[in-house]
Amino acid sequence: MEYLGLEKYKEEQEALENVDVEEDDPYQDRIFDYTKDTGLPEAIQTGKGQLNAIPLVFGAMEFWFMGGSMGSVVGERIARLVESASNAVLPLILVCASGGARMQEGSYSLMQMAKISGTLHYFRKEANKKIKLLYLALLASPTTGGVVASFGMLGDLIIGEPNATIAFAGKRVIEETLKVLVPEGSQEAEPLFEAGVLDKIVPRTLLKGVFTHLFELHAFFPLNQNAMNNQVFT
Repeated sequence: MEYLGLEKYKEEQEALENVDVEEDDPYQDRIFDYTKDTGLPEAIQTGKGQLNAIPLVFGAMEFWFMGGSMGSVVGERIARLVESASNAVLPLILVCASGGARMQEGSYSLMQMAKISGTLHYFRKEANKKIKLLYLALLASPTTGGVVASFGMLGDLIIGEPNATIAFAGKRVIEETLKVLVPEGSQEAEPLFEAGVLDKIVPRTLLKGVFTHLFELHAFFPLNQNAMNNQVFT
């Protein structure tokens, strides 16, 4: 049985696959075209919400916007998202799907790796002060480059989707640069889980229940229970 709205989602994804952007266009023109075709201002969407009545802060990268590449805007939004989760004492979920740093922005894009990692370091320091904080990194396919080299691998728990491609550099790039053969499937979630890189592999249909269980395990409860707890201790 399909959920309501799934057909509309499929239609939108098929339309996004046909985004018409000329790779030789100037960078500003390409950003304009991706914004027009996807309806998004950048390659990430962020916000606050609830999961089974548990408040949280979330960010989801959009691969259809320039390959989910991380430029200065994406980096700033993620850094502010982490700060928001820290200030509000809320759990954080980041869904990663990216080709890595946006090379059109040169060193500015690479600086985002350090900025987000530094913000997460502060996030972790706050957690060490006995303030309950939790960051869950969900690696969708593909997650590569600078995202893997920074916040994608800095979660308290790192979860991969089945068969997701997760790597710093792609198979073709490694083989052409280093002249070595990369075994087929070695950059997918399953062998990475066996090697201990990932904490868990979870199909998308089970994510809601798994996230809820992890939140409750780390003492993040639905709003009504939080309110009851606050009444007891205040």
